[in-house]
Amino acid sequence: MCLSAVSGIGALLIGSAINTRVQAKTVAKERVIKIQAKKFVYTPNQIVLKLGQPVVLEFTSVDFIHGFNIPDMKIRADLPPGKITQVRLTPDKVGDYEFLCDNFCGDGHEGMSGKITVKA
Repeated sequence: MCLSAVSGIGALLIGSAINTRVQAKTVAKERVIKIQAKKFVYTPNQIVLKLGQPVVLEFTSVDFIHGFNIPDMKIRADLPPGKITQVRLTPDKVGDYEFLCDNFCGDGHEGMSGKITVKA
């Protein structure tokens, strides 16, 4: 292999390493929000998010297979008890979004809801 080919490969490797570091710095860090679901409440039930910030909603259900549904964002998940369920999202629009349990969990189910507020 000639010297110029070796130099070219070295430059390519160095350029690749620099590019990888730059990409790592520009990736936004996910914010993790822990939410507990139990008859008939989410805790917390008021959540404020920042526009464009990636978020992981990390659910634990205490007593039932609750549902989590944000109709306006088209996000839905089942929350089995004893397991952690993660829902990832990146808000792309400012506003208020209602969320609710969509698995009937008994009297009081209708009130199992909350609100996500997305701010600029």
